[in-house]
Amino acid sequence: MAIVDRHQRSSERKMFSLCPFWQTSTTMNNSSSSSSTKNLNHNGSRHSETVAAKRSKTVSSIARSLLPPRRRLRLDPSNKLYFPYEPGTQARSAIRLKNTSKSHVAFKFQTTAPKSCFMRPPGGILAPGESIIATVFKFVERPENNEVQVDLKSKVKFKIMSLKVTAGVDYLPELFDEQRDQVTIERILRVVFLDMGRPSPALDKLKRQLAEAEAAFEARKKPAPDTGPRVVGEGLVIDEWKERREKYLARQQVEAVDST
Repeated sequence: MAIVDRHQRSSERKMFSLCPFWQTSTTMNNSSSSSSTKNLNHNGSRHSETVAAKRSKTVSSIARSLLPPRRRLRLDPSNKLYFPYEPGTQARSAIRLKNTSKSHVAFKFQTTAPKSCFMRPPGGILAPGESIIATVFKFVERPENNEVQVDLKSKVKFKIMSLKVTAGVDYLPELFDEQRDQVTIERILRVVFLDMGRPSPALDKLKRQLAEAEAAFEARKKPAPDTGPRVVGEGLVIDEWKERREKYLARQQVEAVDST
């Protein structure tokens, strides 16, 4: 019996040695399964990284949208435009704008009532730290049916926008259309009328700002002082010292003639 078992085992070994593809197939299957597992793990990690990056980008964009925009201008008054209530007249208001950023900033006014309102100036560019007082004009309509109680609030609103620009750029309203994604809405101002018969701190402040705005406007209208030599005619430059000398010599000649 032992001889028979040995013979059977040896025949089985020969049969396996004659058919080695079973072992090769098994090894290949194991290696392919391990490589596919590695690929799946690698692709899965890349996919998870991509999903995480997209998720963080979406979260950051949502966070930026929820945060208030960074202001470039400081306004005074900050959220209202005060007008004296004088029905049937063109009333004036004033607002100070100051560039609080470290770059040049262009600003622009917009209103919901362009037919009855206009701004002076309607826009411009402010250097870092520079300020200006703008004047806003509005026609005040008369109350209907001779109303006694007058609503001093108005539905008219003004919007002030800002845009970061480079130094030396000329102001053009088209800048706000060309760079729409970079425009910041600084504030939407509501119109409030002041009763002229009731003194108030807001009315006193408005009068001071209007006087300052008018003085600045008149100063801008004056021509710059001419510090160079005076020009008479075409290309004739008169030197002040030479002109005094000629007058002195002419006066001496007159005195000499009188003495003779």
